[in-house]
Amino acid sequence: MTNVDVLDIQGNKAGSVELDKNLFDVQISIPLVHQVVVAQLAAARQGTQSTKRHGEVSGTGKKPFAQKGTGRARQGSLRAPQMRGGYITHGPKPRQYDQRTPKKMIKAATLQALTDRVRNNRLHIVESLSLAEKPSTKAAQAYLAKFTKQKNVLVVLDRTDEVSYLSLRNLNNVHVIPVDQLNAYDILNCDDLVFTKSAIEEFIANSKKEA
Repeated sequence: MTNVDVLDIQGNKAGSVELDKNLFDVQISIPLVHQVVVAQLAAARQGTQSTKRHGEVSGTGKKPFAQKGTGRARQGSLRAPQMRGGYITHGPKPRQYDQRTPKKMIKAATLQALTDRVRNNRLHIVESLSLAEKPSTKAAQAYLAKFTKQKNVLVVLDRTDEVSYLSLRNLNNVHVIPVDQLNAYDILNCDDLVFTKSAIEEFIANSKKEA
């Protein structure tokens, strides 16, 4: 077991959470993590790019000038690929970039990314980010600055913590996600990872159920 301190509103230690080594101290496989991250980025691509092929361009098909006598290279059509307004040869068309990735691989990559953050002391746990009854971006920013100076911070919340979400969503250097959407790419894309106590407890409980 690895113990991580839980910080209170003042930034002081208010307890600790035991991290199961089966979840936060696993063997890391860089090729596996790379494959999962690439698949996730590929799935995020829209694939809506489109160009017009031979049968899709509109306009005349006449020759731009006579075959002989002009001294220029012969041209067959005003809509040829080399002409302005012509069709595109082998251009992109709408397609899906999704890659099939087994759920076990996705889960393994997430745990391996978490392991990297724990081993490098870049995982933090706080009691709560709801510093008041109403959302306060200024208060949340000041609180995060007490224990992390990193440029990019990922904050993981449980879905019921709406006040914390509203407080953090406008901070440029903070990315907020619910705990059930935690993934390897977002973990690796941040400098510091911050869990609320309720969020990490939910993550541990759900992970043990799926095991």
